[in-house]
Amino acid sequence: MFTLSELEHTLRVPPHLLNHPLEDAIKSVLQNLFLDKVLADLGLCVSIYDIRSVEGGFVLPGDGAATYKVRFRMVVFRPFVTEVIAAKFKESDANGLRLTLGFFEDIYVPAPLIPTPNRCEPDPYNRNQMRWVWEFGEPKEDYIIDDSCQIKFRVESISYPTVPIERTEGSKPFAPMVITGNIDDDGLGPVSWWESFDQIDQEE
Repeated sequence: MFTLSELEHTLRVPPHLLNHPLEDAIKSVLQNLFLDKVLADLGLCVSIYDIRSVEGGFVLPGDGAATYKVRFRMVVFRPFVTEVIAAKFKESDANGLRLTLGFFEDIYVPAPLIPTPNRCEPDPYNRNQMRWVWEFGEPKEDYIIDDSCQIKFRVESISYPTVPIERTEGSKPFAPMVITGNIDDDGLGPVSWWESFDQIDQEE
């Protein structure tokens, strides 16, 4: 889910940071540039891990800032396809589920990747939301997907959409990184489902 990525970047250290130790000043600039940002095909920057090398330090005339070429490593959130991750329920509608990890919230489980047979119905506890129910067993029992427990999903794909030139009114906020998840398999979905099945097996 997390990986170390090495990058090289040329940056300016502003005059007010030049009285700090050089590595601390550079790390502060790198954090402002990359922390909580998504880099296409790389992932979400979580933290600056270390600085591998620093070159330069020249000051352009009339600028006052020092320019350095820095090679550094950062911790990146970039799950791999087929990885199983535990997340929390955020919201749902007729199109499927949206899950969150707290620091990352653009995880979507589309309707075709929810266990079948199922149904989507108005949430009696939230008028503005739909809820999904898995119908399982004989006779059928309802297994509701809500925020009562963690939800395990398998990563189906990761995409990095291009920034739209124009945004229509009422459109969702742009997400630079989107994870598509799948809960249609044994052991996936709300963890309470499988805990209840384990209890039934033990009783039998």
